[in-house]
Amino acid sequence: MRKLSVTLASILLALAALALTPYADTAHTVLSGAIAVAALLLLLSIVADRPKVESGPVGSEPLRPAALAPAPSRNQSDAEVVNLLAIFQEKGRLVDFLMGDIAGYSDAEVGAAGRVLHEGAKAALLEHFGILPMREESEGSKITVPTGYAPDEYRLVGRISGEAPFRGTLIHHGWKVDWVKLPRLAGASSDRLPAIAPAEVELQ
Repeated sequence: MRKLSVTLASILLALAALALTPYADTAHTVLSGAIAVAALLLLLSIVADRPKVESGPVGSEPLRPAALAPAPSRNQSDAEVVNLLAIFQEKGRLVDFLMGDIAGYSDAEVGAAGRVLHEGAKAALLEHFGILPMREESEGSKITVPTGYAPDEYRLVGRISGEAPFRGTLIHHGWKVDWVKLPRLAGASSDRLPAIAPAEVELQ
């Protein structure tokens, strides 16, 4: 339609120029009709080129934008991290152990507390994470790091030259997570993070 409009406008200009020539008197009737037809066609092309508006059924309500889902709380991710700390605190008293001052305790006392921590933290890991070794080979084995390996799955040490595959000795088998089953928080407060552990108060 845009090309048609340009063409008709050009015709109108040509006809207008012709009307100014010495032959305008003899062609006056023809020029008037031609200009009228060209102008009508130009008007129709402009109207046809206008964007169409979708009309709804008669009597229907005006369209309203769909309601947007509420945005997640600003502290949602942080709250879930704190919730993970709460799980380890509940199962193995991890925060008590790490935040406590163990300088005044003997190695035997620290070892006993570490055993409680180990048992509780391991139970929490097995309950909420599917943890597997990155490599099944025993440490000290000769292994091949494949081409296109993920950087977070291998840490290369020693003399590194060339490109993968690399051949080396397995120092640590690494760990990976196969699945995660953590409780989801329904709605974290936007003004504060959840508590790791509540303060326990014995009433008299």
